[in-house]
Amino acid sequence: MRAWLLDESPGTYHFGEVDDPVAGPDDVRVRPVASALNHMDLWLTGGQPRPPSLPHVPGCDVAGIVETVGERVDHVQVGDEVVVNPSVTSLEAVVAHGVDAPIAPGLQILGEQRWGGHGELVVVPGRNVLPRPSERSWEECAAYPLATLTAWRMLRRARVTAGDTVLIVGIGGGVSAAALGLARRQGAVVYVTSRDAAKRRRAVELGATAAFDSNDDWPVIVDVVIESVGPATWDRSVRALKPGGRMAVCGGTSGRKVELNLPRLFFKQLEIIGSTMGSYDEFARVTVLVDQGLDIHVDEVFDLADYPKALDRLRSGEQLGKVVLRHPS
Repeated sequence: MRAWLLDESPGTYHFGEVDDPVAGPDDVRVRPVASALNHMDLWLTGGQPRPPSLPHVPGCDVAGIVETVGERVDHVQVGDEVVVNPSVTSLEAVVAHGVDAPIAPGLQILGEQRWGGHGELVVVPGRNVLPRPSERSWEECAAYPLATLTAWRMLRRARVTAGDTVLIVGIGGGVSAAALGLARRQGAVVYVTSRDAAKRRRAVELGATAAFDSNDDWPVIVDVVIESVGPATWDRSVRALKPGGRMAVCGGTSGRKVELNLPRLFFKQLEIIGSTMGSYDEFARVTVLVDQGLDIHVDEVFDLADYPKALDRLRSGEQLGKVVLRHPS
């Protein structure tokens, strides 16, 4: 097949030929119709979070058409239109941990530890595909899996309920945009931050109560903070929490290490909650919400051949929502 490939890490992507991935008895092989970018696409070119097995095909988010079905897979057929859950956990982890299966060792992410969807074919376990929401566009179906799954789990673990106040730090990326839609759907009052005035205006149009400049002090104290930026915003994020408040953290786009004021943590009795990806049950729930009309924010759509331009768009940080690739028919 032809795909975008990484032959070195650190390195750069090129479009080339690679052997077709083979579907095992428990797998399905999907021909992507659309795939979406994540920061993982950029991190891998720098050898982070760790160099993948090479050659590597990136692409965490995929929606497409089933081409091959393993002999032990009986819930999908060739020709089915599906969306792919990018969080791959073992059946043993599901049995042992249920909805918290992503905490078990061995979690794999499509496009990181496994070949992803920025090519002509992708293979995943049969349990990782669901019928795509038929009333949504292919681009929307490719845009929601990783970001909306991650945001859903963060909000669930932070116990967000109707009437809670939620601050989303760094609106613009896929997870933060998804968190805005999900938190509003759950009845929360949502505030956001961004350095970009246009993003702040757009977030208010999408339902945020108010939007603040990330570089200024934030004039709110909230129940929950959704944090993915890291060192650049960490101290203000912690200070924005009410006594007993919760902060859910899924990443650190500005760096890996932060300083924590311990007296503030224990005197205010705060919770800091790490969160990564989501379970099969959570992905099924998110897919139902998308089918019911959950807001999905697609920033810009590029042809697969224009992947480098799409990477530039992501690298610029100017997007609000997901950058998506349209594959040739």
